[in-house]
Amino acid sequence: QRVIPLNESATSPQRQRYGEVPTRYYMNPINKNNMVFQLTQKLVFPDPHYGEPDGLLAVGGDLSVDRLLLAYSNGIFPWYAFREKQIQWWCPLKRFVIFPNEIHISHSMRTFMNKEQYGVSFNQAFHEVIQTCGNLRMEETGAWLGKDIMKAYIRLHEQGFATSVEVWEESCLVGGLYGVTLGKCFFGESMFSLVPNASKLALIYLAQTFQKLGGTLIDCQFETPHLKSMGGRYIDYEEYMRYVQEPLESL
Repeated sequence: QRVIPLNESATSPQRQRYGEVPTRYYMNPINKNNMVFQLTQKLVFPDPHYGEPDGLLAVGGDLSVDRLLLAYSNGIFPWYAFREKQIQWWCPLKRFVIFPNEIHISHSMRTFMNKEQYGVSFNQAFHEVIQTCGNLRMEETGAWLGKDIMKAYIRLHEQGFATSVEVWEESCLVGGLYGVTLGKCFFGESMFSLVPNASKLALIYLAQTFQKLGGTLIDCQFETPHLKSMGGRYIDYEEYMRYVQEPLESL
């Protein structure tokens, strides 16, 4: 791996927005165009436009509340490959999002909702939601919800920056999702469903409630058939950041 100096071409606005550009190094010394940044304990991130085509931007740093908030406020999110003990930071320049007013509810889903089989709540079982999301994916390749990152999101929740949606069948938690809320945007992290339609129901209630509260965008991070069927679509990073930076005063 070849270490190269700080990028000298970064413009003044870039430096003001992201701070001092961290040391950059090549992950793949054969292809010099694919590179990521090595973070230190300094609270800075590189300009996402310098990242790899797939969105991988940096590795290292920590999972402190301040770093996570700085990351999300620039459209950057962590992926902690805890078995490899490596924190990865991602920022795709094509963002897969759902606009709350565009949430798609199929006819069959409307029929299901009208039966009122399940109850829905917010922030009543954050720990259980994130724990279940992690447990269900623990054996998957690239599993990211280990103890450290769970603790990081619990700290965000305790400070009012992370939200959960729970789906209940009587007193049993059967589905849910969680994510980070900043300004008018919700950054989805993970969801689960132990019975048919539970995660869809959580997402629909999130979108409807968030819209009523003035929310404008749900970041899905990556495209899945499930999310696409519910109204997910791509926007570019510049448009995405206009929503992320929209002031709360207009709520």
